Amino acid sequence: MKAWNILLSSLCLLSCNQQEKSFEKYVNPLIGTDIRIVQGKDKSSTEERGQIMPAVGVPHGMTNWVAQSQATEQKCHPPYYFFQDAIQGFRASHWMNGSCTQDYGSVTIMPLSNKLEVDPLKRASAYDHTEEISTPSYYSVLLKDYAIQAEITGLSRAGIIRLGFRQDGDHYIVIDPNSDEGEAIIRIDPEKKEITGYNPVHRIYQGYGKSAGFSGHFVIQLNDEFSHFDIDSTSLNHPVAWLKLSSDKPGDKLIKIGTSFTSIENARKNLQAEIPSWNFEAVRNQSSSIWNETLGQIAVKGGNEEDKVKFYSALYNAHFLPRTFSDIDGSYPKFDGGEKTMKMEQGTYYCDFSQWDTYRAVHPLFTILNPSRNGDMAHSLVLKGLQGGWLPIFPSWNSYTAAMIGDHCIAMIGDAIIKDIPGFDYEEAYALMRKNAFEINPDSTSYRDGKGRRAMKSYLKYNYIPLEDPVMDAFHRQEQVSRTLEYAYDDFVLAQVAKKLNKTDDYNILIKRAGNYRNVIDPETGYARGRHEDGSWIEPFDPYAFTPSICEGTPYHYTWYVPQDVAGLIEQIGGKEKFISRLDTFFDGDYYWHGNEPGHHIAYLYAYAGEPWKTQKWVHNIIDREYFTSPDGLSGNDDAGQMSAWLVFSMIGFYPVCPGMPYYVIGSPSFEESVITLENGKKFHIDAKGVSKDNIYIQSASLNGKPYDKNYILHTDIMNGGKLSFVMGNTPNKKWASSPTSLPPSLGM
Repeated sequence: MKAWNILLSSLCLLSCNQQEKSFEKYVNPLIGTDIRIVQGKDKSSTEERGQIMPAVGVPHGMTNWVAQSQATEQKCHPPYYFFQDAIQGFRASHWMNGSCTQDYGSVTIMPLSNKLEVDPLKRASAYDHTEEISTPSYYSVLLKDYAIQAEITGLSRAGIIRLGFRQDGDHYIVIDPNSDEGEAIIRIDPEKKEITGYNPVHRIYQGYGKSAGFSGHFVIQLNDEFSHFDIDSTSLNHPVAWLKLSSDKPGDKLIKIGTSFTSIENARKNLQAEIPSWNFEAVRNQSSSIWNETLGQIAVKGGNEEDKVKFYSALYNAHFLPRTFSDIDGSYPKFDGGEKTMKMEQGTYYCDFSQWDTYRAVHPLFTILNPSRNGDMAHSLVLKGLQGGWLPIFPSWNSYTAAMIGDHCIAMIGDAIIKDIPGFDYEEAYALMRKNAFEINPDSTSYRDGKGRRAMKSYLKYNYIPLEDPVMDAFHRQEQVSRTLEYAYDDFVLAQVAKKLNKTDDYNILIKRAGNYRNVIDPETGYARGRHEDGSWIEPFDPYAFTPSICEGTPYHYTWYVPQDVAGLIEQIGGKEKFISRLDTFFDGDYYWHGNEPGHHIAYLYAYAGEPWKTQKWVHNIIDREYFTSPDGLSGNDDAGQMSAWLVFSMIGFYPVCPGMPYYVIGSPSFEESVITLENGKKFHIDAKGVSKDNIYIQSASLNGKPYDKNYILHTDIMNGGKLSFVMGNTPNKKWASSPTSLPPSLGM
């Protein structure tokens, strides 16, 4: 902590008036690696942790390179926690950053001096955070027990480690394929100075414990001789290799690692293509250059140094997932079983879509910054649907999972189609989306394995999911009210796609289903509420209490989940005055919960009721209250970058309340200027004259020099380039963008 405060102080010495070319220096990868104690939550709750790992590499890399403080790949255990006081090695990881899922197919390398231990707990070394350096492209730490300075950097599929042995003695390298199931294979080739192997991947959620049909393959090469070596098959439940280096003198040693999900040979090809030489600094510089280019797509001015650290650390965390899954030659394991190797002829195949989270802001951010890459991601989802038979719900480790609720691959792909994102076949995608929305999976075996919408039979019969349906074949069982609300939104997005593709009959059906939220929001109480098959509402009813019919929240939280028709929600609750009053109570009474995704859009709902100044107030309150620059800087799981993407959008001044409609609701910018460099070569400027910690309220606005009185901005306005300008003040201008013609659209454009 002290070291990071010193770094912040150093940054403050730099001129704030100069355009900085190094954006990477503002990133603190340790944010979100520690526990935030949240009121009413137990310290042991993994849901209240950022679940971030301080990894190096490149955006959307196949493999992340990270220090390991705990050995397991099991659910909700990231490789690294800030509060753990020993390092067990350096992992080639496939952890879904910020999640509560699992790592898989990983391998860990640990250097030792003067003693040989293969057990992770016994071989672990103490370290000091003041001697730890963490950036997106470089990590360094002193292993105090062994007097070894360890440094790591890497690219997408390959990494390199530099080990500085500082004392005489026996020097060892341990290679540990982290197979909790005990199925890893490892081999040593002393002539090639190479260690190869693989760690088979297993599923969680639907299909729990089954093989995912592929492995994490690795090729590890040393630049020095080793005199002794062996494979220990007895100390752990899986084999672990160890090497004794020939030299017992102090000095630097280099280790390179190539990875692949298809084969050892392809791991070797990936290594040769990405890191052909033994030049550690060249790899570090390449990684740093890629990160600076990525982070520099949004260049901000003004604010204080801490604001920039918040912003660029969030932009960094938003660029981990989905991960590259294809090799340098385009090879990847077939989705849903991986029994054969497929080939991408062009583009990249991606996996690990935490779609309950990332459809909200992560993918909308990519539609602005990287539309071509987002198109590859949508294409990857279409390929999964074609290969597995159904569009997946939450595809991770290249498998069906049905992990969360909703059907949000439809939302992500639909948003891409509405915004004309290139790179995939819209008709092919629509056929898969339509199947999910119109068909019940008749095959019980594949349904239990995660194929098809959960509780679809009930949803189609009642136009809501009644409490009598327990939704047993899902990781999240029950949650009938939340499912209904999320399916209504997904059906709305698909309706917009159907309209665009001239599927009129489908559109008419789907747009009607978009109103199914009315079937679970009780007009008498104005709250989301469980409902029985006979239409009666659940009794007794407490809107403030957690209940099995709501996903990770209360009825009060989920009442606001009607992003597709906020105007209709206002009517359903009882009109504008009641809607605003209830929103006021929600925030003033501290019911808002930012640590979980379903509420991320709620502060922006004031705009739909003609009081955008309250959105401006609460967005800044959330930024200040929920995001810190310390290791406990996140109040909940970052969930594949969603918490971070919310911050990125909110600090530049707008947010995608309803992906699938091509607009963003205006909030209140944190910086004097934000310049977005677009993929098409154009730039979009957001200026906020006079903005400060007190001056958070918009007094007036203009778009490309003309007065602007709408509290939302179109996606096309951004992508065409231009300038959105605000004049800021310390008191609300309650007239700005508050008229009926200023409000964001509901139920379509």
